[in-house]
Amino acid sequence: MNLRRLRQSPAVRDLVREYRVSVDQMIQPLFVVEGLKAKESIPGLTGTFRDGPESLLKTVESDLESGVKKFLLFGVPSEKRADSFSGGFTASQIESLRKRFGKDLFLAADVCLCSSTTHGHCGVLNAEGDHVDNSGTVAELANLSLSYAQAGVDCVAPSDMMDGRIGAIREKLEQSNLTQTLIMSYSAKFHSKYYGPFRVAADSAPKGGTSLTDRSTYQIDPSAPKDAYMSSLRDFEEGADILMVKPGLPYLDVLSQLSKQIHKPWAVYEVSGEYASIELMAQNGLMNGPAAHVEAWTAFVRAGASIIITYGARYARNYLERCL
Repeated sequence: MNLRRLRQSPAVRDLVREYRVSVDQMIQPLFVVEGLKAKESIPGLTGTFRDGPESLLKTVESDLESGVKKFLLFGVPSEKRADSFSGGFTASQIESLRKRFGKDLFLAADVCLCSSTTHGHCGVLNAEGDHVDNSGTVAELANLSLSYAQAGVDCVAPSDMMDGRIGAIREKLEQSNLTQTLIMSYSAKFHSKYYGPFRVAADSAPKGGTSLTDRSTYQIDPSAPKDAYMSSLRDFEEGADILMVKPGLPYLDVLSQLSKQIHKPWAVYEVSGEYASIELMAQNGLMNGPAAHVEAWTAFVRAGASIIITYGARYARNYLERCL
């Protein structure tokens, strides 16, 4: 059997390729930091920056020119609180982007409290500081989601991993007649060590001062794929439009299983540690960086993702042209 005939040239390989990656599938994360006057680089994330309100507009304008039209916004407010979060800074940036670019972009906003809290956890803590209060956090998340939707996002993306937040957010949106706002749930978000550069960018690492030292009590244990299934099924039933696996490469098996079990659009987040590992090896001459990114993106699509959130979305058109 001669299988190599179908591998002999780029033209033939193009014809028989089973999975195709497109920049249209990709979402570019954006970080906007209150009070920041000039953009800042992020360790490990080549070509990704912490923007201030002014530079954010220039970044998005450049991204649109590169072919990227879909964005996930992370707002980093200057004031940190323990409760009663307004979301005003992030909402103002949504309004600014919508005013400048209109419907030329698809804009999602991450909904979490980790960048806003004094302690860096993803919710409101109980009085003892040893547990994230689920109901109190869900109420805050629903209010933030409403604020962002009213400001003009196409999609809210809760990443906190609280129980019942999708239902509460959907109810809040429906009550305000925001029935077209999408919910993209981080439904299978694992307690991972791959989030390091992101936590620098979003000022979101747990900061100590409490007995709750990490996020293992609300993010999914890496060895518990059934938990990921139950979480995703619940979020689907509560009204999520898009479900997500995060991180990506270490959880391709989970993505493959879930995308077959629950028939909704699936996103995958190529998280900062995954992206940075390719960049660092490429910088040391150990890997062809663009080709490795394309290989990773192909793996995500092969495992069942129709949406890829990646820090390399702004380079995807170029990489795909060069490496396929």
